[in-house]
Amino acid sequence: MMMVELTSVPGASLPVSELAEHLRLARGFSDDGSQDASLESGLRAALSAIEARIGKALFSRRFALTLMAWHDPEAHVLPLAPVVSVDSVKLITRAGAETLVAPEVYELRADRHRPVLAAAGRSLPSPSQGGTIEVEFTAGFASDWAGLPADLKQAVLILAGEFWGQEMAAQTGIPFSVSVLLEPHRPLRLRGAGA
Repeated sequence: MMMVELTSVPGASLPVSELAEHLRLARGFSDDGSQDASLESGLRAALSAIEARIGKALFSRRFALTLMAWHDPEAHVLPLAPVVSVDSVKLITRAGAETLVAPEVYELRADRHRPVLAAAGRSLPSPSQGGTIEVEFTAGFASDWAGLPADLKQAVLILAGEFWGQEMAAQTGIPFSVSVLLEPHRPLRLRGAGA
């Protein structure tokens, strides 16, 4: 399995001014715009770390997932949430010939933690021997900063501030305050009978 990001978060969507205001409260620097590139870099690093931790895309964007086979021929759990739409499913032969799968063959079962691409009929179409499956989908909470949940926005600002201040070098992981804010968004894993 391999997943790549097809579109990235535009710089205009990043809350550079909010992060500057957040840092100004604690560190007191003037706003002459000279720190904007560094602030944007800190925000991108914080977004990446948070998304990896919770398995969710904060800003809406497109992804491509390449598979050798489905986990289950009836339904495949997508590795990122929340999925807004499945844009296309392609079967690709070993020689590189692509076949677009008709949208009537599959459906998206949206879920906050475990979105599923499910067969509309008996099973999802399988690739030929040595072929692959490519699923393009759009995932994310919102297209702009204002649409993100408040706790995730606060976590991004705190972690970006840590990255900007180079304080993470002395720490072994995500700060406790950020972990607390992320906890409701992490997938719950249960063990027991049938697991």
